[in-house]
Amino acid sequence: MVRIRRGGDATAADGHEVLVARVRDTVARLREELPTVRAGRPIRVRSWGDWSLDLDDFLLTRLLELVVHADDLAYSVGLPTPDFPERVTAPVVELLARLAVRRHGTVEVIRGLARTERAPTSIAGL
Repeated sequence: MVRIRRGGDATAADGHEVLVARVRDTVARLREELPTVRAGRPIRVRSWGDWSLDLDDFLLTRLLELVVHADDLAYSVGLPTPDFPERVTAPVVELLARLAVRRHGTVEVIRGLARTERAPTSIAGL
């Protein structure tokens, strides 16, 4: 956590205007480059310990992080969670459901989502 905090502090050191400009430049570059990248292309993820994901999985994990952390941040400062379009939230919900099934089992997830009175424990717990 200290490494993440230091990285965030370093990124923000030049002020929010510089950070906003960097984000806008990055978004513009990605809008141009991403459509030309082969879907199965491996993406090296050094920050996770020098391993790779294919492009689709990499983008899905980034989408999940964006949605989940936007909710965390909004909740922590007492603001409503930002509204994301369904094309953003649907794959995130699907991924979270698949992870919950892997962690807790199909029946528990179905009960937790549809029949909470029969769910023996929370599916949100690890």
